[in-house]
Amino acid sequence: MKGADAWASGAKVSSMYAVIRTGGKQYLVSPGEQLKIERTAHENGAIEFSDIVAVSSEEGKFESDLTGAKVTGTVLGEGRYDKILVFKLKRKKQYKKMQGHRQGFVEVKINEILVNGKSFKA
Repeated sequence: MKGADAWASGAKVSSMYAVIRTGGKQYLVSPGEQLKIERTAHENGAIEFSDIVAVSSEEGKFESDLTGAKVTGTVLGEGRYDKILVFKLKRKKQYKKMQGHRQGFVEVKINEILVNGKSFKA
């Protein structure tokens, strides 16, 4: 289990983790973890998240000062999810509409979490 799914199910989460915000969603990440996020800009296979919601270096304790905190990662690949079909129907009115959608994603491996001059790596 990865990210928020691991947190919601009560599974053991690494002692060091951060909550990042990207693509309108929040992800629980820890060093060495791989996750798929919505397609975003990156350069030369490196990606940096500076919108940090929370950082915890010990279980149950959070960092109070998050200025300058960032999470760095490596882009492993890009792709698109399976097609989702959207079907709209208004009965007795002869109205039907079918539409498909494939969301793009970027697969990222989290390398390190930097906060208050401390660095945490996998």
